[in-house]
Amino acid sequence: MKTVKDFVVKNKRVLVRCDFNVPLSDTGEIDDDAKIQEALPTLQYLIDGGAKIIIVTHLGEPEGKLVPQLKLDVVRDRIESLLNIHIMKAFDCVGRDVENQASRLKKGEVLLLENVRFHKEEIENNADFARKLSLMGDIFINEAFDVCHRNHASVVGIPAFLPHGVGFALEKEVKVLEKIMAHPQRP
Repeated sequence: MKTVKDFVVKNKRVLVRCDFNVPLSDTGEIDDDAKIQEALPTLQYLIDGGAKIIIVTHLGEPEGKLVPQLKLDVVRDRIESLLNIHIMKAFDCVGRDVENQASRLKKGEVLLLENVRFHKEEIENNADFARKLSLMGDIFINEAFDVCHRNHASVVGIPAFLPHGVGFALEKEVKVLEKIMAHPQRP
């Protein structure tokens, strides 16, 4: 299993699949940012390494429809405050405008794509949708442990088009699972 450290990321566009499906209050504020916190070491490593970071994530279950309450503005704001850097946000997750935004990134900059689940093609694992997402990156890093079991385009489709590996949090989870499987404690 390749990890983020196995790639030269300087000046590369790194597409990072995170799981920022955080709980929101009735007023739309983030109640618990633990999932965002888990991804920070990988994001900081990429920033420090001079990568151009494009974050792919989802929020809620919009079932392929644009749901204003599930837009990622509040997530962007939290990432900005935690990393203490400006985070750009795309209006969508695919399309010519988004590809242009990604292509103009400078090293150390971060672009957050809009909620990938606003497109039904995501949950259908549509190969063309995965290809469109992959056009924005040179490398794909999966940092979304909680969705690894999903047969979704941004999880299993993108790796068919890009060199890929895992981030620090996902690597840690896999090592824990390997240990449990190899040496289970018996009652």
